[in-house]
Amino acid sequence: MTRATPPAGRLFEQAWGHAVAFLDRSRRLNLADLLVLLGLAGLFIGVARVGHEWTGTLRPVVNIDLSPAALPRYAFYSLSRGLLAYVLSLAFTLVYGYWAAKDRLAERVLLPLLDVLQSVPILGFMPGLVLALVALFPHTNIGLELAAVLMMFTGQVWNMTFSFHNSLRSVPQEFQEVGSSYRFNAWERLKWVELPFATTGLVWNSMMSMAGGWFFLMINEAFVLGDRDFRLPGLGSYMSVAVAHGDGRAMVWAVLAMIGMIVFLDQFLWRPAVVWAQRFRYEETASAESETSWFLDWLRRSRLLRGLGRLLPRLQRGARRIATPRPASPAPPAAPAPPRGSRAGRVVSIAAFAALIGLLLFAGVRLVVLLGAVPLPRWLGLVGATLVTLSRVLVAVVAGTLWTLPAGLAIGLSPRLSRALQPVTQVAASFPAPMLFPAVLALLHLLGVPLSVGSIVLMLLGTQWYILFNVVAGASAIPTDLREAATSYRLSRWQRFTSLYAPAVFPYLVTGWVTAAGGAWNASIVAEYVSFDGQVHTAWGVGSQISLAAQNADFPALAAGVLVLSAMVVIFNRLVWRRCYHLAERRYSLNR
Repeated sequence: MTRATPPAGRLFEQAWGHAVAFLDRSRRLNLADLLVLLGLAGLFIGVARVGHEWTGTLRPVVNIDLSPAALPRYAFYSLSRGLLAYVLSLAFTLVYGYWAAKDRLAERVLLPLLDVLQSVPILGFMPGLVLALVALFPHTNIGLELAAVLMMFTGQVWNMTFSFHNSLRSVPQEFQEVGSSYRFNAWERLKWVELPFATTGLVWNSMMSMAGGWFFLMINEAFVLGDRDFRLPGLGSYMSVAVAHGDGRAMVWAVLAMIGMIVFLDQFLWRPAVVWAQRFRYEETASAESETSWFLDWLRRSRLLRGLGRLLPRLQRGARRIATPRPASPAPPAAPAPPRGSRAGRVVSIAAFAALIGLLLFAGVRLVVLLGAVPLPRWLGLVGATLVTLSRVLVAVVAGTLWTLPAGLAIGLSPRLSRALQPVTQVAASFPAPMLFPAVLALLHLLGVPLSVGSIVLMLLGTQWYILFNVVAGASAIPTDLREAATSYRLSRWQRFTSLYAPAVFPYLVTGWVTAAGGAWNASIVAEYVSFDGQVHTAWGVGSQISLAAQNADFPALAAGVLVLSAMVVIFNRLVWRRCYHLAERRYSLNR
């Protein structure tokens, strides 16, 4: 009697048969296949090197080699931290943004909390996080590496989450009706309707978020708390040491290495992502000119990747057939899915919301105990300093909008300009502005501009790109049929701007304003307190107060500064940005 083959054995036999057939058809690998294999081998070696660095012994002092030969290794370390932080940011965005968009009760807490978190300066997170993780992993670099990754995460995630939430709330009505007609459940609606619609904005905001992660690279990799020096090998620590030593040659090499890393990311990650996202554009007519990516075209020529693309779906179908028993009779038709999610999903949402409230209450109690040591005059001084910083934030946002709105429309509406300028804007946006602060400070000193005014320029260097990338994403998402209608009616440029372009990008522009303001608040800690060549330059504001408290390891003053800043952000968001969001949803969304 023949023994039946177990399900796992059948799956293995099917996989082996498919693999043999695939290798049979792909014996002659082309150049693209060989380069793919070399790239995978290099990636494996790089991951092993990073793993060795993470698990290495924690060193009290890290000596940074300022020779140009060390820059490729440092650049790879910084790049690996940034990419890992982006993976965490993307996962957080999909979960948090979806939760806030689908649960109206949780949204009332999640969105204000997101407003606060994106505006809390990095020094508000960093001291406690670094000390906790280093204490958790006292003998290896894992704690310090995790702290650097999570700090980059705090610079990336908020912009992406706001964009994804706004996209989910702006899905056109006809798309929602398609999901209802096909009786999609919550997962199918997300997969086939909501994620495709949100892809364009998410891709462009991912680029901007990666740039936000680089902004505080020098602090993340060369963090100083009191008399303790937490340093990691990377481009940020390289530049920090070069600035501290006044080594102009090393600073130039660091700038060139940073530009090279950003261009590499643009050509091998973001440009292919932008081209791939074109398939999800919301329009009824084909675009007159589509964007291209040489790297994506090259990957599509690889027989190896094409074969793997055909092999994996077959294996998945085989696994489903083995795991799912064949029904004895036809299944009854599925009932329509409720529009707000299943009962199980509602239970999970309520449980997660309760856990979040409990965590916030616990953190609030600990914060009250810590703030007991702050005298009343210090609180009054912090309120005044926060109002001064608020004025700088608003001026920076207005100044950034004046040039990014027309520039973003021009780039987003023209694939040719997008191809030509995306690498330039990506380099400019991703470049850590604090690396340029010494040169900007020298120029401001030459012009006789005090730091109280010059700090606005320093804020603008890092925050204007949030607005630009959101406007580009909004302009790219304008349906071609609406643009053709504007051409058919022979509207002038001003009429097109006022009746089509500005209303269409307004929801994206609001997201850009919110994230740019949050970035400006965050940037205030390095714009109002700048150290260069042994000298400290300060401007009165809450940013300089927070930096000074961190420098002196004054945790009560640090917590008080962060709390006052957060309260100002919540009040301003409720009075201004929330009303702008409601206006965008009511009057300028494509689903209205």
